Amino acid sequence: MPVITAGLRVSLGPDETHEIGHRLGAAAAPGSVLALVGPLGAGKTQLTKGVAAGLGVTGIVNSPTFILMNEHLGRLRLYHIDAYRLGDPQEALAAGLLDERQAGGVTVVEWADRLTGWLPMERLEIRLETPADAPMQRVLHWTAIGDAHELLAAQALGAS
Repeated sequence: MPVITAGLRVSLGPDETHEIGHRLGAAAAPGSVLALVGPLGAGKTQLTKGVAAGLGVTGIVNSPTFILMNEHLGRLRLYHIDAYRLGDPQEALAAGLLDERQAGGVTVVEWADRLTGWLPMERLEIRLETPADAPMQRVLHWTAIGDAHELLAAQALGAS
């Protein structure tokens, strides 16, 4: 069974959410998988834009809601998946969204909860929540599964 570590991180606003993503992208290694969960407007795409910046991606990074996945070139290839419109996890497999290509790059999955049971076991899952009394803040509850993702969390999220 892989190592599982969990913690939380608070972001005071969109710029800080982007910076947390930047640290994740800068520390990411080939095969890193970031599974993002949260309601509309929680900051999943803002975090992903930061990951892209940390990977050195220079192009525009937007949520691929209608095309399901975008690939971006950087220090490592970024596979940005948006599972919002998927009816079930099997659609992701049929569309070729989850395959061996991602082993050499970094995969970020928005709406990862829609792919339960189909994501790689080893991953860094981040659930973004907005406190009712602080609408600009985000609470990032994270769970690192596996040694590589535990190291990523330690480097980018300040986990021990």
